[in-house]
Amino acid sequence: MAIRTILADPMLRLLVAAVVLAAVLPIPAEQSDAAQGLANIGIFLLFLLNGMRVSRSEIGRGLLNWRFILPMVLWVFGAMALAGLGLSKLLAFGLPSLVAVGFLYLGVLPSTVQSATSYTTLANGNVGLSVISAALLNILGVFVSVPIFLLLGGTGEGGVGMETIERIALILLLPFVIGQLVQGWTKDWVVRNKQRVVWLDRLVIALAVYVAFSGAVEQGIWSTLDPAAWGMLGLGIAVFLALGNGGAWLASGALGLPRRDRIAFLFAGAQKSAAVGVPLATILFAREEAGFIVLPLLLYHFFQLVLAAPLASRLASPPHGDADGYSAPTTRS
Repeated sequence: MAIRTILADPMLRLLVAAVVLAAVLPIPAEQSDAAQGLANIGIFLLFLLNGMRVSRSEIGRGLLNWRFILPMVLWVFGAMALAGLGLSKLLAFGLPSLVAVGFLYLGVLPSTVQSATSYTTLANGNVGLSVISAALLNILGVFVSVPIFLLLGGTGEGGVGMETIERIALILLLPFVIGQLVQGWTKDWVVRNKQRVVWLDRLVIALAVYVAFSGAVEQGIWSTLDPAAWGMLGLGIAVFLALGNGGAWLASGALGLPRRDRIAFLFAGAQKSAAVGVPLATILFAREEAGFIVLPLLLYHFFQLVLAAPLASRLASPPHGDADGYSAPTTRS
């Protein structure tokens, strides 16, 4: 039942379709530059629209709730990044180096917005706080994920030079800043065309996955990863899910947050954004590297949703004796 519910998500269906299409019909090497250029144009539009949608007043409100936001930032970009670094080192002996470094890349990414908010809603958590915190994390992620990745030694097998940093600034940061500057004139248009904008987001992300995974297929990902490596990869994803979800719940409890805020902290703190991670990877890494590096992210993205569905259902009803909202759900979390 949970799997069928997850597969009803249009974004996830598009991601699966992009991976399958890349597996059976990858982009030929001679057309890769044109495909990457098209993907870059789509990513520019994606971050332009993100800048238009996130209001400055919403950002301000989120920053005022420092008791929640500051620990959330430290958790997502600190603790989760270090967890990713640790897993990348531990799994390096059993995985190709690019796949192993993908765990570090996964760790430094911000959380989702839509699914974190949706599952917070299903679990009767603090929805407003979830929306604001997830939006802020995504904005910060555009600025800090790459520096943290580089600081922790993650460059893949290639290098990340000034040219790459310039591409990130031009394709991600510049359109977001433009979107923030023009949102006063474009807000009504974005609201009127909300569904079209959402589908544009999905198609751009799916295109980025197709381009990245095509490169991995061209480089022989199926022959590079034997059954033992796939098992090691699955084990790494399971450990990261346990660290992300269990750690976020325990950290929010240690902070003494109310139950509804703890639920918002859990889903925003444990989930990772393919919407930021995949487009960023296609800019940050060479095409033949990107598909390997985003593989942990794609698997984590799927299984975080599989886990979140029953978890939200269990958290929806507080356990007995939790009327004040401060006790941990010891048998239900």
